[in-house]
Amino acid sequence: MARPPAATIANGRRPSGVERAAMMMLILGETHGAPIWELLDDDEIRELSAAMAALGPVSMTVIENLMVDFVSRLSANGGVIGDVDSTERLLVQFLPKDRVGMIMEEIRGPAGRTMWEKLSNVPEVALASYLKNEYPQTVAVVLSKIKPEQTAKVLAILPEEFALDVVRRMLAMESVQKDILERIEQTLRHELMSSLSQTSKRDPHEAMAEIFNAFDRQTETRFLTKLDEAAKESADRIKQLMFTFDDLGKLDSAGIQTLLRDAPRDRLAVALKGATSSMRDFILENMSSRSAKMMLDDIENMGPVRMRDVDESQSALVALAKDLAARGQIAIAKSKGEDELVY
Repeated sequence: MARPPAATIANGRRPSGVERAAMMMLILGETHGAPIWELLDDDEIRELSAAMAALGPVSMTVIENLMVDFVSRLSANGGVIGDVDSTERLLVQFLPKDRVGMIMEEIRGPAGRTMWEKLSNVPEVALASYLKNEYPQTVAVVLSKIKPEQTAKVLAILPEEFALDVVRRMLAMESVQKDILERIEQTLRHELMSSLSQTSKRDPHEAMAEIFNAFDRQTETRFLTKLDEAAKESADRIKQLMFTFDDLGKLDSAGIQTLLRDAPRDRLAVALKGATSSMRDFILENMSSRSAKMMLDDIENMGPVRMRDVDESQSALVALAKDLAARGQIAIAKSKGEDELVY
């Protein structure tokens, strides 16, 4: 079915995207349009409001064309949701069950086009736990095919005598025959990847916490408030999993000093401008007296700062902390009490 022509303004001019949005918001009105307004930031609201004010009279023909075009686009793009479960349900209709199982293991398992790329995304602890029960020669072949950094971490986890045997075999290893390599890949696919795919389902609260971390402060507060009213347990779980600027206060002295050493000075000043007094004191106390005084001078001399800039700077420092933690240079704890999580 051909898509209807796009709506045009009365004089024949094709409406811009913001004009089309303005017309749609006028059609939806106060009741149905309210949820959409709540999702827009200040700049988007100003732009959309200006377009609405400048529209003038809009003919019924234009409105009808706009609505038909909208429904056509919605039916073409918004009517299907693709996910792992729907994919599996579709595949079992025309493929053997064992074949579907292999395909879904590939999809659910670690990312990567080849087995060795997938293996490079397997956590070292999980890989070492599997390999410690294999023949040392097999382990030597596997570790020779993955990244050196990952091999080093796996060897450090394996029992010492076993690891030394593997190292000796890697040193003496010549080219591996293709059929042997294929058998090892097949074993890894059926045993290791299969077990990982069955246990790798992620808590949706973790994914949502990452999304909330990416929100600016105003949007984050708005969504958490609404969610707290509708599903308090989910809201509490997300709050526990979120890692925020204030959580940097849980770093030990070595950790915060490592962070400050890598943090851009201008970003740090803006972040501290909007920080709580306790958080600001914590960071300044971990700087030298001279650096702390210079930082306070920078903060006092910069004048008013937009909250958006503060949020961006604090988010940049949080991202830096996560990057340092991923590299093993600092350990960041998010939760409180005995259920501490180290990222």
